[in-house]
Amino acid sequence: MADKSLTKTQIYAALAEKTGLDKKQVSDFLETFIALAYEEAKTNGRFNIPGLGILKLDDRPERMGRNPATGEQIKIAAKKSVKFSLAKACKEAIIPPTK
Repeated sequence: MADKSLTKTQIYAALAEKTGLDKKQVSDFLETFIALAYEEAKTNGRFNIPGLGILKLDDRPERMGRNPATGEQIKIAAKKSVKFSLAKACKEAIIPPTK
C-alpha cells in the first residue's frame, strides 16, 4: 500500500495530462462538480456519481449512548449526517471478486 495519497496539485496535473486540458480547466471543472454534488445532496438528499458511488444525506434518530468516562447513560440527539456508498463497479475495480 502507498504511504501517501495524491495531493490536489498532483490530481489536477494527472487529470490534465490524461484529458489534454490545462490544469486551470481541470481545477474549474472539479470545483464546479464538487459544488454541484454538495448542492444536490443538500437539496435532493443524494448525488450519484456513476461508477464511483452515491453521496447521501441521512437522518440519524435520537438514541441512547454511554459516557465512556463515567459509564453513565446519555441521550444522543437526532442529527443529519452525510454518507458515501461505493458503487459495485468501484469495489470490483479496486478489489476484484474472488471466484
